[in-house]
Amino acid sequence: MASPYIELEVGTRTVKVSNPDKIYFPGIGATKRDLVEYYVSVGEGALRALRDRPTYIKRHPDGVLNDAIYQKRLPPRHPDWMRTVTVTFPSGRKADALRVTEVADLAYCANLGTIDFHPWPARADDLEHPDELRIDIDPQPGTGFEQAREVAFVARDVLGELGVTGFPKTSGSRGIHINVRIEPHWDFTGVRHAAIALAREVERRVPALATTAWWKEERGERVFIDFNQNARDRTVAAAYSVRAQPHGPVSTPLTWEELRDADPRDFDLRTVPARFAELGDVHAAIDDKSYSIDTLVEWFTRDDRGDMPYPPNYPKMPGEPKRVQPSKARE
Repeated sequence: MASPYIELEVGTRTVKVSNPDKIYFPGIGATKRDLVEYYVSVGEGALRALRDRPTYIKRHPDGVLNDAIYQKRLPPRHPDWMRTVTVTFPSGRKADALRVTEVADLAYCANLGTIDFHPWPARADDLEHPDELRIDIDPQPGTGFEQAREVAFVARDVLGELGVTGFPKTSGSRGIHINVRIEPHWDFTGVRHAAIALAREVERRVPALATTAWWKEERGERVFIDFNQNARDRTVAAAYSVRAQPHGPVSTPLTWEELRDADPRDFDLRTVPARFAELGDVHAAIDDKSYSIDTLVEWFTRDDRGDMPYPPNYPKMPGEPKRVQPSKARE
């Protein structure tokens, strides 16, 4: 008979894990206990990515083969040591989201069946000004990780010419994320404009490989650089976040040298703890310096093409072009 629960000491907290032997990742036979212990083992790195950020949680209480519960609000019944932060959605509604402050927060949420953690690019003390620019490189049908890798190195070159250092990680799927610490001087609109400008420059350099086309019908077999991941209330899986697939892949921080021949299939819930124990967090320097995005914002301002469409759940935004896919517009 499976144990009804166990207790784990996480820092100064005791976290109860119910049904610890329940299989969550059938592809590798990993249990709920394995998931909780994974987050504890990489806690230093995961906390660096999440600390003080409003964080949404993607829960699979019955394992990854079952439907997800995507929660922007921390469940009201939680330990009194856990903290929340009130966020405002584009609709104007508000919610009390998880504010991660310690590794025990991750262990507690993992016991709730949380597989993925999705943080805001802003911190709780200044929610209106992001301190992270996110470059989301998303392969489209007909492309894969190899093409995403090529685009990532072009993005690195553009950043390098601006004197900016980006930190790459696998998405946990086929894509690549590059995170850049930025000075929290710009609002979400400004940061999104910077992301558009950077994506357009990458597209200009490798137009047969990369695209900024928001509408899927225009992308073709090219890698999409999703600038809208910098819009308010949009999130991506955090560094060290497990992803909800049977083999338990992990969104894994890499060095640029590692990225040259990395295979995302090598990084999962079983392998990343040993890697972390050996190397530590290879993104430990990400908070050492924050960068200006003035030049990118200037590029956007000078670009006659103007703004790009927002996601469909957003109200019509100032300066946004008509939000209709091109084929329907032509009709």
